[in-house]
Amino acid sequence: MLSTADILKKVKELEIKSKRLTQHLFTGEYHSAFKGRGMSFKEVREYTAGDDVRFIDWNVSARFNHPYSKLFEEERELTMMLLVDISASSLFGTVHARKKDLVTEIGAVLAFSAISNNDKAGAILFSEGIEKYIPPKKGRDHGLYITRELLTRESKKKGTDITQALRYLNNTTRQKSIVFVLSDFLDPRFSEGLRVAGKKHDVIGIKVYDPMDMQLPDAGMLLVEDAETGEERYLDSSGYQVRKAYQEAFFSHSEWCKQAFTKAGCDLLHISTKEDYVKVLQKFFIGRT
Repeated sequence: MLSTADILKKVKELEIKSKRLTQHLFTGEYHSAFKGRGMSFKEVREYTAGDDVRFIDWNVSARFNHPYSKLFEEERELTMMLLVDISASSLFGTVHARKKDLVTEIGAVLAFSAISNNDKAGAILFSEGIEKYIPPKKGRDHGLYITRELLTRESKKKGTDITQALRYLNNTTRQKSIVFVLSDFLDPRFSEGLRVAGKKHDVIGIKVYDPMDMQLPDAGMLLVEDAETGEERYLDSSGYQVRKAYQEAFFSHSEWCKQAFTKAGCDLLHISTKEDYVKVLQKFFIGRT
């Protein structure tokens, strides 16, 4: 259990790292990737050559017997929501960090990226249920609050219900938002909830995994426990077929997640706990510009 002094120290470290990354790497990429994606209606004016015909207002045009175009303007501020899975499986980790540690750091960086661009940031921390809702706001203090909650909030339940988190997002967030879902996506029932959320919001999934999620070590007989159900079973990891089946199950699940996001019109990133997440995020931001 972290002491108050440890928490304050860790929050400060995350703020410093997030600000440094935001200033030197993400400011331009974040702005280019998301600014202009939220457009609000401004007015109608007479159609002129070169106007996009998709924006002709046919009702007004019929009324005045002359073509009129809708004009839109870039929304000056955006809202970023973090949907963060803090279920029991997030506590797993065998290399540099637990999945929860990586998710906390990525969440802090994303929150400060939004806030440094004068956008609002909020968060929904979930497991089987909603553990914490942080309404979107601006400002450094709010970024620090989100970071502190990501760092210290412990789930009351072990399981994962991504659909419930997505439904809660839709019910509490009226305007179109940028939504990052940070999870290992071990819940197999979220595809329909994702499809609904994807129609309203710009949803990006970040699938965080540990190397041992993908590959078993050759370590003989192992007693393994499902962190969320408590189910235990023995695995003979010295058997090649056992290790192969384990790895194939991981890749099959990853492919299913990818297809679910693609069908919903959303993006999905895969990040290992031993990987440089900065490069993955930067490449994603640049690819969206």
